[in-house]
Amino acid sequence: MSNIYVISALASGMALLLWPAQGARNNPEKQVSRPLQQEKPSIHDDVDEDAEIEVDADHEMDVEEPEIERDADGDEPVMDIDHEDASFREHAQEKIEKSFAMPASAGRRTLKIDNVWGSIEVVGTTSEQARVTVDKNIRAESKEKIAQAQKDVTLDITQQAGTLKLYVNGPFRCNCHDCERSRDDDGYVVKMDFQVQVPQDVDIEIKTVNEGHVSVRDINGSFVVRNVNGDIQIRNIAGSGTARTVNGPVKVSFRQNPKEASDFETVNGAIELQFAHDLSADFRFKTFNGGIYSDFPVTALPVQEMKEEHHGTKVVFRADRYTGARINAGGPQIKVENLNGDIRILENHE
Repeated sequence: MSNIYVISALASGMALLLWPAQGARNNPEKQVSRPLQQEKPSIHDDVDEDAEIEVDADHEMDVEEPEIERDADGDEPVMDIDHEDASFREHAQEKIEKSFAMPASAGRRTLKIDNVWGSIEVVGTTSEQARVTVDKNIRAESKEKIAQAQKDVTLDITQQAGTLKLYVNGPFRCNCHDCERSRDDDGYVVKMDFQVQVPQDVDIEIKTVNEGHVSVRDINGSFVVRNVNGDIQIRNIAGSGTARTVNGPVKVSFRQNPKEASDFETVNGAIELQFAHDLSADFRFKTFNGGIYSDFPVTALPVQEMKEEHHGTKVVFRADRYTGARINAGGPQIKVENLNGDIRILENHE
């Protein structure tokens, strides 16, 4: 077994330490690593933002905290709804099956899935068609609410210019500021689980929020994968992109290493990235309650200087909390960030 390198940051100066940790992957109780951050982040910290310190004309400092309760890409608030409400005694099921031509002659091809409740599974194939299967499950307080859910919540499908979009629509999409209705007052929950087969060279943009995992495999195109309350698993891919969730692990294996900048994030969960043996990249790491481990020997990159921005009488200093590490000759930047969990950079032996 090759050495596993443990990456740790010293509190004084954020220097990078590396030492072999033979067999650490199989003996997690023996792994030792210090937190990367010098200070404990606030419970209100946004995982997508760096720290900001404002200094006014009198040199008084204020810490600017970003808004909370957003999903991993900052688009929608995280919804905390009790979907197993005992009052949801009525159930209904439906299976949706459709096929769509996605010929290579159409140029760049893209699959977009925008779900809210439910899982998404995408598999690349040699076919020139997209085959879509959706298991639709409704839980409601009454049969009347079942009928209302069937009317309110729809799967909108559009296809144009090489892009196939599957969009789950319903009253929960209301994002207007004067909307007074509560998202959990509908009296029903509609869950849609997607299983989709697409051509291997397709680009994918997929996301869900609650009650589901996201799984992708055998895709060669770029990827943008989002989840909030669930895990992300991406296997045997050859593209570059982004995978982010909030509550759950992120696990990705590359058949061919990414050629462009990529980033992988979660808040509560481990991140495991498997790369081909010829990996050459520049990494930026950030974690708090966890260690960073690598199958590949790495060298430390200089700490980025604090950036100064002027806004009227205010001066904003942006501090970079990431630890940089280079593998081999360096290459595309790969950002890996979590709060609670280990980060592992492994060699893919498959």
